[in-house]
Amino acid sequence: MQTALADFIRDTPQGIEADAVLRTCVHCGMCNATCPTYQLLGDELDGPRGRIYLIKQMLEGATVTRSTLTHLDRCLTCRNCETTCPSGVQYHKLLDIGRTLVEQKVERRRFDRLQRWLLRAVIPYPARFTPLLRLGQLVRPLLPPFLKRSVPPRQSAAPWPATQHARTMLVLEGCAQPAIAPNINAATARVLDRLGIRLLAASGAGCCGAASHHTSGVDQGLDFARRNIDAWWPQVESGTEAIVMTASGCGVHVKEYGQLLKHDPAYAAKAGRISELTKDISEILAREDLAKLFSDRKPEMKVAFHAPCSLQHGQRLNGVVEKILRDAGLTLVAVPDAHLCCGSAGTYSILQQDLAQRLLRNKVGALESGDPDVIATANIGCLAHIQSGTKLPIRHWVEVLDASVSPR
Repeated sequence: MQTALADFIRDTPQGIEADAVLRTCVHCGMCNATCPTYQLLGDELDGPRGRIYLIKQMLEGATVTRSTLTHLDRCLTCRNCETTCPSGVQYHKLLDIGRTLVEQKVERRRFDRLQRWLLRAVIPYPARFTPLLRLGQLVRPLLPPFLKRSVPPRQSAAPWPATQHARTMLVLEGCAQPAIAPNINAATARVLDRLGIRLLAASGAGCCGAASHHTSGVDQGLDFARRNIDAWWPQVESGTEAIVMTASGCGVHVKEYGQLLKHDPAYAAKAGRISELTKDISEILAREDLAKLFSDRKPEMKVAFHAPCSLQHGQRLNGVVEKILRDAGLTLVAVPDAHLCCGSAGTYSILQQDLAQRLLRNKVGALESGDPDVIATANIGCLAHIQSGTKLPIRHWVEVLDASVSPR
């Protein structure tokens, strides 16, 4: 694709990066075939190719309208287009630049600004998010069905092992996950404990920054990244093997700390090292000898696995979780259109409710079509979103694995 970027952006770091991404695109349109919003709306401007053209026009100095803001907002950032693209276009990098720029040129409506501010002010802070969630759970039995579905029932966590091991790894606690599903990291610690690995949570680490990054708070998101790096760095210097991610949405974001902070002289090198150490829990387990986990008695359970976009498209870990679950003796049922987004996409299910609900209905139908006993996934956002649309139990796949492996 030929470009002619305007003077205001051409020689800036953002302009240079955007120009490189644009020039890899051959506008073939293959991306539209797997774009969830294009499939729903059938509008070229609600597919990756159309959004690329909108961003290109903006970078070349064309007048920017509210329509551009709307079409960019509707993107799920699922990266399905990236795994489809034969040219390797890094669309998400261009989208980040385009979204930042369009907000400088088109003022959001007051309600939209307030909504995004509230999300940034609540979700990344457990001390704020957890009490509000507990209040919702307290009154949940009294809520009408459409509201009750949006409040996940309260869960508890089984014990976290305290065994000392020579091998240690860090885990990101996160912001919303400890309140919504506290057993996920505990189950991860128990599974790793059986493999001779101690899992630790670093004091001071918290939200990965993705929630802020995708709700007009890029600077706040970078501050969260720096805080996490500072919290993890002593353990990194002490030789921790990995930084384990149990939420694939957090994982794909932390793996990009090196990219996000590459222009920060104080953090660029550290951020790059953190990205190298960051692994999804499936990556950790896939390289271990799991034979000691599995008993001869195979669990009689049918599982529908929902692979989050952040796992299969962002981190490109297709089939890794599925193999682990099959090796544990679990029966995985087929899930039609497994490549498509469930509609959660971080805060998308709140900011774009109509599209998110349509995607949710499609996803739940696909997951339930194989008559599973349980739905498993790898991301807390997907878990909470899908839970609101099905009566089947839904768990993180590590919880399913933990309940299926042989006891110590």
